[in-house]
Amino acid sequence: MEREWMTGGTAAGNGTELEGLDGVRRAPRARVRTVSQGPVSLAVVGDFQVTEQELHAALSAVRAGRWTELTRWPGSYWVVADNGQYRFVCGDLAGIRAVYYTLRSKGTAWATAASRLGRPLAPDLPLLAARLTVGEHHWPHLTVYEEIRLVPGGFGLLLAPGAPPRLIDISGVEPVAELHEGAARFGQALTDAVQHRVETAAGAVGADLSGGLDSSASVVLAAKAGRVHAVTYTDAYTSGEDMAYAARVAEHAGITHTVAAGSDEQLPFGFPAGQPTGEEPVLDAAMYAMDACYLDPVAGLPLHLTGHGGDIVLDASSSCWVRLLQDGRRREAHRQVVAFTRLRNTAPGPYWKALKEAAALGRSGSLDRAAQALERAPVTADAAVNGWSWCRLGAGASWLTEHGRHQVAALLRQAASDQQPERADEFDQWAALRSVGASARGWAPCADALGVTPVYPYLDNQVVRAAFAVPAHARRGLMTYKPLLRAALPQLPDWLTSRRSKGSFTAQRIAGLARHQDRLDELIASSPLVDDALIDLTAVRSTLAQAARGQSATLIADLHQLTVACWWLTGQNTALETPC
Repeated sequence: MEREWMTGGTAAGNGTELEGLDGVRRAPRARVRTVSQGPVSLAVVGDFQVTEQELHAALSAVRAGRWTELTRWPGSYWVVADNGQYRFVCGDLAGIRAVYYTLRSKGTAWATAASRLGRPLAPDLPLLAARLTVGEHHWPHLTVYEEIRLVPGGFGLLLAPGAPPRLIDISGVEPVAELHEGAARFGQALTDAVQHRVETAAGAVGADLSGGLDSSASVVLAAKAGRVHAVTYTDAYTSGEDMAYAARVAEHAGITHTVAAGSDEQLPFGFPAGQPTGEEPVLDAAMYAMDACYLDPVAGLPLHLTGHGGDIVLDASSSCWVRLLQDGRRREAHRQVVAFTRLRNTAPGPYWKALKEAAALGRSGSLDRAAQALERAPVTADAAVNGWSWCRLGAGASWLTEHGRHQVAALLRQAASDQQPERADEFDQWAALRSVGASARGWAPCADALGVTPVYPYLDNQVVRAAFAVPAHARRGLMTYKPLLRAALPQLPDWLTSRRSKGSFTAQRIAGLARHQDRLDELIASSPLVDDALIDLTAVRSTLAQAARGQSATLIADLHQLTVACWWLTGQNTALETPC
């Protein structure tokens, strides 16, 4: 399956040159639409819903440099535009359609894949250690490779002869005051994102159906537009409630539904032989055997719908209450925090204290304090705080060696002075969006190998904008889970939108760590992160042993990231076969 790509500037590349855009090349079979008028040119590449007439009308925006207007069509695509003075390049807001760039003596090279920049791909180990231990969201413009940068989601790249590249904000969110004001617009954007793809597909489409709200809503919408073959994964560790909801949704929508029953052979962290590593580490790499099992019945279909990203656009984290504190709305924040914690049988005091501290310190202050803590002494694994934090020092940070702690601290100090949102909810939702976009982008080689073409309706530009227009504290339901979905799509059955629980793969991950513990130990021990004295092997082994015994589920997320990164770095594939 040929991947779509583009290169430009001084990047190496062959392919087909885009009409009217000198030096820009694309994959020969990539879907593209171009228009030109004198020195002004515009091209859209990827999965888009735009007519030639609409493109011609957009040339006036290109002339005037109104770049955000070029990103408001439905779909997921790249844009390249030139007005004779500037050349503008961007992907989507989530970063699934990424743009990488690097500086050269003859100018800026850019490409939609790091490997197409024509330079060696040397992993940046200190940065990778930092991303693993304190979070990737502090460096949205950096990649896991030395000297290669990424255009962050929500930005475009602006190039001019003889000038350094500039990042241009194209987020284009138009805020509303209340949830009800933005619900209809979100509902229409999501419906269009799902149904247009189904209507234009040549035959039945595949779809994930976990039983959760996000994939279920997508399936119900899709079934109204065409034929759908949904697939669900189940095993001995799967929630019975999830399976019951998946079956009920399939019956309600009148679709074909296949349930794939996995075994211990499909448990996470097996990394089977032949699994593609891709250009960047991605968490779903640990779930490849599971994916291969349940996606097999829909391999070869024109597209595959997922609910990926629904958590980001439909919900919000407790950063929304930090934002209320930052805005001086203390009573409102306190009322919501107390209600939230009491509903979950949690003491509100420590939670409230952590949120107040986050609001008082701000982003830069929190990063500086984290850097000081790393420089001062080793971090203990139980040092994680309750509530939301700009920079959490948890289990991952406890694995850093003294050398590693100082490397990460230096990177945090640099990040503290970078330009990023200082409002907690804005910072957090864009960080989460970019993370889920990177996950989708990084999983593309796996999708190719498994014969599926994933689409992510929840991550389309206009869906993201409609969701982020609604205040984060309004999307954070207290009594209702994901209230935006219920308000936006009232036609969904009440028994679905009233669900308040959410399944997870924690049990599978614990079992997978136990099953593959010895192999994972060897994988980590041989990692360049250990060889370069950034990660303390003894500390990781202790954490791995605890998690494999099921003693602490809170450690699993950090271990998941580390094992995937070590596997990606070493390129180690086991000889394990994974029949289903």
